[in-house]
Amino acid sequence: MPELADYRQVAAGKVRQLYAVDERHLLLVASDRISAYDWVLPTEIPDKGAILTAMSVFWFDQLDDVVPNHVVTSDDDRIPAEVSGRALLVRRLTMLPVECVARGYLTGSGLADYRRTGSVCGVSLPAGLDESAQLDQPIFTPATKAPIGGHDENVSFAAVADRVGDELAERLRELTLRVYSAGARLAERSGLILADTKLEFGVDEAGELVLGDELLTPDSSRYWPSASYQRGRVQPSYDKQYVRDWLTSPDSGWDRGSGAPPPPLPDDVVAATRARYVEAYERITGLRFES
Repeated sequence: MPELADYRQVAAGKVRQLYAVDERHLLLVASDRISAYDWVLPTEIPDKGAILTAMSVFWFDQLDDVVPNHVVTSDDDRIPAEVSGRALLVRRLTMLPVECVARGYLTGSGLADYRRTGSVCGVSLPAGLDESAQLDQPIFTPATKAPIGGHDENVSFAAVADRVGDELAERLRELTLRVYSAGARLAERSGLILADTKLEFGVDEAGELVLGDELLTPDSSRYWPSASYQRGRVQPSYDKQYVRDWLTSPDSGWDRGSGAPPPPLPDDVVAATRARYVEAYERITGLRFES
């Protein structure tokens, strides 16, 4: 069985690395790192990489009839033992330079845009919406892909069309909203609201659009418990908002605008964050997470 050092690293993100396996395949490895406010934090969350990988595998399988995806297998002799459980063998794709975001509820940067302009990424919304308001229908709110340390910027549909062409932009919007709607229906059965999600697409050798990266994980999506949902307030969530909230609290002692890196996370924040990731996985999949 190969070791990870036998493969050439071809790309690295805040959480994942890509390694070349052969001319048609890559190894996508998820780490236990966590990022917030465009920083990779100095503290890792135990089992996070394995949870994200297992949850992505579940969703790629569930939504395979909605859109093709890049996963070949999560169990293969080409996956080194040292990253087993947090690595996927995937197809090589030409990735598109856009983050495809779907929103069914108004929160985060979408809410900030709405409060400034009455719209999100150029999509006009009714007046009077507030925190966590459900939209009449999900909207496509794309963003630029920022390098590590950079900040993704919301852009209009027209900006996406300028980058990839009208036809491909239309297809990206259609598939993003289709994936979001299918995921939201399945999450609802588990008592969860899928507030929004971020997808990444690539093009394969045949020119077909294919889902890449991760899918509907707590890193790329906001999950809220349905039972406690209340419009007009910030919802408890299963994403990394817990970490963001601690970082911006007086307890952290961190000034986000100072330019200084964030401090290490305390043990209780690490444990609570891990518990949220585990609970999200178990509620969505109906499976028990074994570390």
